[in-house]
Amino acid sequence: MRSIQSRWPWLLVVAVVAAAGWWLLRPHGGPPTIAEGSSTAETPPPPVAVAPASTAPAIRHPLDPADAADAAIPPLADSDAAAWAALVEAAGDASVLDVLLRDHLVQRLVTMIDNLTEPRIATRTLALQALPGRFETEPEVAGPDAAGPGGAPLRIAQANARRYDPYVRAFVQADPARLVAVYRRFYPLFQQAYAELGRPDAYFNDRLVAVIDHLLQAPEPAAPAQVVPGANGRFHFADPALESLSVGQKALLRLSPEQRGAVKRQLRAIRSGLARG
Repeated sequence: MRSIQSRWPWLLVVAVVAAAGWWLLRPHGGPPTIAEGSSTAETPPPPVAVAPASTAPAIRHPLDPADAADAAIPPLADSDAAAWAALVEAAGDASVLDVLLRDHLVQRLVTMIDNLTEPRIATRTLALQALPGRFETEPEVAGPDAAGPGGAPLRIAQANARRYDPYVRAFVQADPARLVAVYRRFYPLFQQAYAELGRPDAYFNDRLVAVIDHLLQAPEPAAPAQVVPGANGRFHFADPALESLSVGQKALLRLSPEQRGAVKRQLRAIRSGLARG
């Protein structure tokens, strides 16, 4: 009989691919603008209404169906307990998974990946809880009135990078070749979860590659980005071009340049095993 770990290694792939949202996004306190909502819903994220296409779109990055011929894959609807147990066993450190919600885990992760290219994301669609600590700012120029109204502009504090470091390190240390291999083998569950979002004719691997490409296009500012306070204690990027970015790209801007570079290198390595060209 296969062990839980051998039956479910593909879940690491889900966590890794969603990592850009996993350790970065939080429902309050930072530049990514996230709509209000409950992060502890006991029902799956609501499907996104999508008008059915008249014809199925052409598949750009097909996977070999033979890679996914594993009868041991359990039904998606019954996967929560096994998925969580396997993630804990495979991760080796359960504390790394504390930010993940356990109910409808696979569906939440696929939904979150699909929404990383949007300008905002509702908390009810996230697969994670709020990270500990607060989003920190610091004055662009030191001075007695720097942080007050009319003072020097604020920027993202360099201390924020320490909050994300454990998650960045866990992501970039994973073996991308092994992750891609198990993803290809267990692809049907990803496809089923994506179809349940209202996209029965869309191919999830194409969407996954597109999301990775989108994240790789996140800008590389020469200095920590300036932010301005907004309503309800939220902060927004002072630069309209940065504020107009997607929630996924804005999340990457909260990392240090070194962290962002390491994340992008890992994303490129994963992409190379998923895409044709």
